[in-house]
Amino acid sequence: MVLLIPISLLGLLFDDRLMVNSPIWLKPFKFAVSLALYAFTLAWLLTYLKRFQRVGWWAGTALAGAGALEMVVIVGQVVRGKRSHFNFETPLDGALFSIMGATIVVLWVTHAIVAILLWRTKIENEALSWSIRLGLVISFLGLGVGFLMTQPKPGQALDGGTLGSHTIGAPDGGAYMAITGWSTEHGDLRVGHFVGMHALQVLPVLIALLGNRANAKLAWVISGSFLGIFLLVTWQALRGQPLFQPDGTTLLALTGIIVATALGVAWARAPKKELVNA
Repeated sequence: MVLLIPISLLGLLFDDRLMVNSPIWLKPFKFAVSLALYAFTLAWLLTYLKRFQRVGWWAGTALAGAGALEMVVIVGQVVRGKRSHFNFETPLDGALFSIMGATIVVLWVTHAIVAILLWRTKIENEALSWSIRLGLVISFLGLGVGFLMTQPKPGQALDGGTLGSHTIGAPDGGAYMAITGWSTEHGDLRVGHFVGMHALQVLPVLIALLGNRANAKLAWVISGSFLGIFLLVTWQALRGQPLFQPDGTTLLALTGIIVATALGVAWARAPKKELVNA
C-alpha cells in the first residue's frame, strides 16, 4: 500500500481521466492510504498477543492478502478505464466486483478473529488495553458499513449496469468534497465507513497522548463518544443528508453526544474517595 501511494499520486498528476465525475486515480490513492494505516496498526496490535500467536499470524496474513487482492482489482479497473465498485456492465466487471466482495468478507472475518484474540489478551496499561479492544469493535462495525453500500438502491436494476452506491438519495457522481470525495448534496455512507474503520488508530493514539492522565474509565468514555459519532454520521447518511448540512434532529443528537461526553469525562477524572476508618 505504501508503494501504491506515490504511484496513485503520479496518476492523479498525469492522468486526466474521470470516473463517476472524479479523478480516476483518486480511489486507489484513498484506499492505499487507508489500508496502509489500517495494516500498520493491526500489525502493531498483534505484537501484544501472548497466546495464539500463530492464529494471529494467519489471520493477519489472510487479511493482508485480501486487502492486496482488492487493490489489484481496483488498480486493474483503473488501467482498463472501468469503474471498480458496483459495476455489472459486463460479466468480467461483475466477476471482478464479486471478487472484491469476497475479499471484504475475508477482511471482516479476520478482523473479528484478531479482535477476539486481543480481547482475551491482558495488556498492562489498562486504559490503552480498553482503547484497543473498543477500537477494534467500532472498526469492525465501520467495516460492516461497506455491506450497506452494496444493497440495491431505489430505481436501480441489474440490467442498468450498476447495483449499489455510496450515495443515498441520488446516483454516485454528484458534487463532492475535495480529497475525501464525499457527497456535498446527499447522504454518503463512506463517512461512517471511514470514521468507524479508523477508530482503530484514533482511540489508542488519543489515550497514548493523554499519558498518565488516562484511565480505564476515560477510555470507555472516549470510545463511547466515538461510537456515538460513528452511529450519528451513518444514520445521517442513511437519511440522505450531507455531512455538513445537518438538520435539527442531527444537531440535537450531536448535542446529546457532546453533553454525555463532557459528563463522562468529569466522572472519569473525578478523584477517588478515600475510605476513612472510624
